[in-house]
Amino acid sequence: MNKRCVSLDVLRGLTVAMMIVVNNPGSWSNIFPPLRHAAWEGCTPCDLVFPFFLFCVGASMAFALAKYTTLTGQAVKKIFKRGILLYLTGLALTAFPFYPSSSSVDPDLGFFRNYVDWLSDMRLVGVLARISMCYVLGSVLALWLKDTKKIWGAIGLLSVLHVGLSLIFAGPEGAFSLEGSFTRKVDIALIGEQHMYHGYRNAAGLPVAFDPEGVFGALTGTCTVLLGYLVGGMIRNAGKETGYVDVVSRLYTYSALSLLGGLVLSLWIPISKPLWSVSYVFYSGGWAMFVLAFCMYLIDVKGIEKPFFPFKALGMNALALFVLSGLLMKINWRYIGWDYTSVFGTSEGMSLLFALLYMLLHLAVAVVLYKKKIFIKL
Repeated sequence: MNKRCVSLDVLRGLTVAMMIVVNNPGSWSNIFPPLRHAAWEGCTPCDLVFPFFLFCVGASMAFALAKYTTLTGQAVKKIFKRGILLYLTGLALTAFPFYPSSSSVDPDLGFFRNYVDWLSDMRLVGVLARISMCYVLGSVLALWLKDTKKIWGAIGLLSVLHVGLSLIFAGPEGAFSLEGSFTRKVDIALIGEQHMYHGYRNAAGLPVAFDPEGVFGALTGTCTVLLGYLVGGMIRNAGKETGYVDVVSRLYTYSALSLLGGLVLSLWIPISKPLWSVSYVFYSGGWAMFVLAFCMYLIDVKGIEKPFFPFKALGMNALALFVLSGLLMKINWRYIGWDYTSVFGTSEGMSLLFALLYMLLHLAVAVVLYKKKIFIKL
């Protein structure tokens, strides 16, 4: 079936819209409860946003890589080029405006020393870095293995590897704990504590270096991408007789099985976004399949497309608008200094209102770009 699956663009747009809402609350001290991440274990609606995006990355790969019959040198070059671009974009967004703020400058030190100190503490991974790593590994595996059964085998192998290494090299605090996780050990060895996220706290309330978008979690993050790739392949190869009706039916079934699998696995392996645990892969993947099936039924089967147009437009410039949302916030805090709580207050409801209005601003930009046929690919 050659017809474009509009629901994939819509799901990607809905996901980015939620990413903007989650990342830009009106008040960090009074976030609207459903938009809070689970502290460590568990899964809130907010915790589904990032895996939804990785799932969409995988589904889009099934179309973007369709012209390659195998893992050629040209394909590898294209994959790594895009992966590096994604990583460098994320690093640039973190570093912007590329020099330390006045609050972090020591007047007793020279410019060069202050600059070096600032670079030595800069976080080296993040959302775009995780997307980059999972995209590269997922694309290489998908083109190398090609066969659906072999890709399922890769998902199984990566899952077993993630769990096995987590258990074998666990600290005394426990394999799935903050301080005892193998994830943390890998990132400390490869990145260094000073370049990691320090927002998590231990039982004593002290900050602990742990990066939820670190290197080791890219193994299971790739499983999420490969789940999306398999679903994208199923959509791309939709039968000419049954079309998307059959795909929707199968997706509902697969979503139920994936959700059940994640819940069963959670009896031994906690559902945890920071760890990107195996149970989290299948639990979040199940929800992604369910929402995609629902969108496909409404949009691609029933033809109810117009109400979803703004999100389709956002989905066509997804990463560019996500980067813009972060860039505008940094420009405000660094150069303008407008405190939006002075207008919106600090209540949970007003915090949500600001986040929604900020998202709608980017939705409007997306619509303008779409109508002008401007599509920025990262």
